[in-house]
Amino acid sequence: MRILVTNDDGIYSPGIAALAGVAAKFGEVTVVAPNVEQSSMGHAITSSRPLSYKKVPSLIESAEAYKVNGTPADCVALGTHLIDKIDIVLSGINMGPNLGNAIWHSGTLAAAKQATLLGLRGIAFSTPTKDAEPDFELLEPYIASTLSLLLEEKDMKLVNVNFPYRPAGVKWTRQSVQYYDGYIVPGEDPMGRKHYWFTIKPLEPAEKGSDRWALENGFVSITPLRLDLTSEEELSAALKKHPVPEVVTPEVPH
Repeated sequence: MRILVTNDDGIYSPGIAALAGVAAKFGEVTVVAPNVEQSSMGHAITSSRPLSYKKVPSLIESAEAYKVNGTPADCVALGTHLIDKIDIVLSGINMGPNLGNAIWHSGTLAAAKQATLLGLRGIAFSTPTKDAEPDFELLEPYIASTLSLLLEEKDMKLVNVNFPYRPAGVKWTRQSVQYYDGYIVPGEDPMGRKHYWFTIKPLEPAEKGSDRWALENGFVSITPLRLDLTSEEELSAALKKHPVPEVVTPEVPH
């Protein structure tokens, strides 16, 4: 199995080294990641300038590593172009959780989504950092067991995984989708110039069975995702309420 490992924290993040080390137990690993941090870049792709890559010292034994002057999605696109027959793309381990609404703007998730858009499987991995630095040695058995489980589920094309500090078990979850309080915090730099921080806070507690709920209760959260954002219920209701007449193509006289 040929595995491409990437992230949005940058090539020198300890999280990507931890993920690459575990992934190497399952196949041949190549690391292709941004040269600088690209957190919260979402699914941005670089179209206004060319991309380049450079080989860097290996993060783990037997795995080549490259840094790219682009986004996480760029890294997957370029990595799969340069490396033949990639079977799966692993993204992370992100230094910070990617839960609920954060999935919309996460660069970590974007790399996994880019893999899916290219016809490959993509799995994103994240863990909190707010209260303490991640103990990747402690998490390693859970990373390995989760990856082993998901490699068996070949029909799951896109998956989001979050590890708590000290896992108490594993839960299959759904994405928590709730409104949040997004507000702007103004400030000034040392030169007196105004700047602003965008910050968020959930307005409601996590729903039981969701990814947020699992992490808050000490469980590894595994959430299968999909690219199709269509609201099937609303589409069905709209078709019943406002049926669109079938278009009949007129005959063209010969």
